[in-house]
Amino acid sequence: MNELIEFIAKSLVDHPDAVRLTEKKKDRLTVLELHVAPGDMGKVIGRQGRIAKAIRTVLKAYSVKHNTHVVLDIIND
Repeated sequence: MNELIEFIAKSLVDHPDAVRLTEKKKDRLTVLELHVAPGDMGKVIGRQGRIAKAIRTVLKAYSVKHNTHVVLDIIND
């Protein structure tokens, strides 16, 4: 799943080398932190948050199938 999220983010941004994904697990909760360049923040979030919402929808489907809870945080570096 991490590779998919990274691939989607790198496809959207101008600086794909700056994209990195870190994962923090705690019991059934997984927090994915997507780090992007400050200028690419808007491209990953999208207009009115539509792209971020779509990525989170994919994560929701994954989490339901694997009986876990996944949260995506988008952070600019």
